[in-house]
Amino acid sequence: MSASVVIVGSLNMDMVSHSTRLPAPGETLVGHDFVMAPGGKGGNQAVAAARLGASVAFVSRVGTRQHGKALLQALRDEGIDTSGSTVDAAALPGIAVIMVASVGGENSIVYVPGSNAELSPADVQASRALLHAAKVVVAQLEVPMPAIAEAFALARAAGVTTVLNAAPALAVSDELLALSDWLVVNETEAEQMSGEPDPLAAAQALLKRGPKQVLVTLGAQGALLVTNEGSQTVAAAAVKAVDTVGAGDTFVGGLATGLAEGMSAIAAVRLGQSAAAIAVSRSGVQSAMPRRADLA
Repeated sequence: MSASVVIVGSLNMDMVSHSTRLPAPGETLVGHDFVMAPGGKGGNQAVAAARLGASVAFVSRVGTRQHGKALLQALRDEGIDTSGSTVDAAALPGIAVIMVASVGGENSIVYVPGSNAELSPADVQASRALLHAAKVVVAQLEVPMPAIAEAFALARAAGVTTVLNAAPALAVSDELLALSDWLVVNETEAEQMSGEPDPLAAAQALLKRGPKQVLVTLGAQGALLVTNEGSQTVAAAAVKAVDTVGAGDTFVGGLATGLAEGMSAIAAVRLGQSAAAIAVSRSGVQSAMPRRADLA
């Protein structure tokens, strides 16, 4: 069965420590909790979409020297098709070291790419059939941009909607942006990519570089959608944040699910917002991601 959403992206093992607050530079804090769990922006977005009812396939390169087999099995346990993932027995998978403040839910992350950095255009080409059969193809910037460009070119050739979540904020070519139907960034990423501190000005500047629409997520203030026809702010529900790690990935997974279901742009954004609102009210990353029934 073909997948409606194909995620091209990273798969990590997350090592998460919790303390009352984040440490200052040079400071050592005593934490009160530690967990090791599957993560990576690609893996997170795949799980978020699958939990919300999308049929999902995952295209990646996964090192299996440590943790990799468990990471792939965790995706399969969510019903995600991993046939598009290249297994690299000689490499380590990605690792993310995450510190979370239990008061306020803020976080700080160090990411070591591992095998994610080796995903190649040839790896992506091997999943051509998956990409052509999808309704939406999503990528983030934790894998090499030539691989993303290959995936988006294949998707575009088949009339498939492409969503680029430009996170973490890196220099992105106009060629890749022109292959992106959606560019999704948060406020910080929008400013870093455009040089404009104002979210609307940043989105308008990014829109001129090629994507069909730019979506800037504004946290508790909602989201700003900018197209050539104008701009619209989509308000977010007020929630008490417990853990903000993975909120953006949950949002993107929800957005992709809505688009794959044929929702309007605004309705798809709202689906992503609803899912993210529930996720931040819970502790954890993938474990906090809601199922579709939870949104009711």
